[in-house]
Amino acid sequence: MADCIIALDIGTGSTRAALMGRDGRILGLAAREYQQIVPAYGWSEQRPADWWNAAREALREITARAREEGYAASAVAACGQMHGTVLVDDDGEPTRETVPLWNDKRTLGHVRAFEEREDLSAWLPRTANPPTPAWPAFKLQWLRDNDPDAWKRASTVLMPKDYVNLRLTGERSMDWTEAACSFLMDPLTGDWNAGVLEDLGLDPALMAPIRLPTEVLGQVTPDAARETGLAAGTPVLVGGGDYPVALLGSGVCRPGLASEVAGTSSIVTLVAERPVLDAEISNVGTPEGNWGAFVLLEAGGDAARWARRVFHANGLSYAEILDMAGKAPPGSDALLFLPYLVGERLGAHRNSRAQFFGLAAGHGLPEMHRAVLEGVAFAVNRHLAVMERATGTRPEVLIASGGGAKADLWLRIKAAVYGRPILIPEEPECGLIGCAALAAVATGAAGNLAEAAGQLVRHAREVVPDPAWADRYARMQPLFDRLYTDSQQHYDALDALTASQREA
Repeated sequence: MADCIIALDIGTGSTRAALMGRDGRILGLAAREYQQIVPAYGWSEQRPADWWNAAREALREITARAREEGYAASAVAACGQMHGTVLVDDDGEPTRETVPLWNDKRTLGHVRAFEEREDLSAWLPRTANPPTPAWPAFKLQWLRDNDPDAWKRASTVLMPKDYVNLRLTGERSMDWTEAACSFLMDPLTGDWNAGVLEDLGLDPALMAPIRLPTEVLGQVTPDAARETGLAAGTPVLVGGGDYPVALLGSGVCRPGLASEVAGTSSIVTLVAERPVLDAEISNVGTPEGNWGAFVLLEAGGDAARWARRVFHANGLSYAEILDMAGKAPPGSDALLFLPYLVGERLGAHRNSRAQFFGLAAGHGLPEMHRAVLEGVAFAVNRHLAVMERATGTRPEVLIASGGGAKADLWLRIKAAVYGRPILIPEEPECGLIGCAALAAVATGAAGNLAEAAGQLVRHAREVVPDPAWADRYARMQPLFDRLYTDSQQHYDALDALTASQREA
């Protein structure tokens, strides 16, 4: 039988199981969907049971296909949505039916209390990250304070893909990419930070051992084999978070390389040997053992979605809107758009707002749509500049992935704003390719992850900057940056005005 890898991606909307050839090609894909649960404004939950049910059904489908086509799996490698904080008991059962997800904001009170009492600059070297409601550290505080019964019965903290791995193997671990982005790991030692855990009132005994994504966690148990169709004894890797594994699967796996994941939000990542300690920058461990300094723009693709809804009541397709924007000149006749429609994740101005600046009677919808696309690019470029100043590194190329990597006009705008080429991966399922790269190292098919990525990742095309566009945008960027800074003085007044209008 031919050798293959089974890759699992435990996402927020579905779990997918893929049959992966040794060349990184996806030979088959099975998926099962589930929903987010929103019991209150700002909350977002899911049931670990739903992840496992989806995983075992998708695995049953894909293993049946593998047998039909003459493939035998040499390993299982998973990636998964990050930060979903699962408490399990001694028997491996969740101590509460649902868990808070990465986008759950119920911990905002804990984060604000932390920010009010602590010297945040002193915490950056301890955690490699500024505080945010996403991090498991604050989710654990909320669970401790609001669900004492579940907290008392818990013996281990796991992330979503770790829970699925526990069901497959009976073994418990948290991988380095997840731990590095928990606000609880010491960035110097790569182990749990006992002082941080004590200061936050958390129990170190709950923390699962930190292991590398390429390590073999355990083997598929006989019970799991019966439920999934996998062969008992098949090695299961520790795996990693979906975002850093997708970086690997796009080829961003060496210091100096940079990525932009363009979806609902835009995440810009610069790989470095050490974390970048800056209040505007978060850091995630990368599968190969480096650090990914990243900044997230909450309204990336969401800005284009907003413009489509507001200007056209969703009556035009995105292709039609891009065609309209393409009729406007570069720079949109000196019209600028600040894309902070839902504020910002970090910093003192999470309540920032969006705005058009320079709007005149001669502007129409083509200029406004193009300004939205350009505004997202300017905002991302500002993030790049912050990271480049902090690291002293200017990447020569960006590697794009996500839905925005399919919008040609937007890619041309971004290449010109960034002043560097953008590479587009041939296979958009970068997380699954990243899982295949992990398995290549674990099974000895590649000596290291950079070598594995070189074997498996292919780039379909390169978008180069248009010199005339680049010159125009280089003159607009400083004005965008000044508008970003100068507007901050007004956000608190806007909040007060909004509150008074609601009360009236």
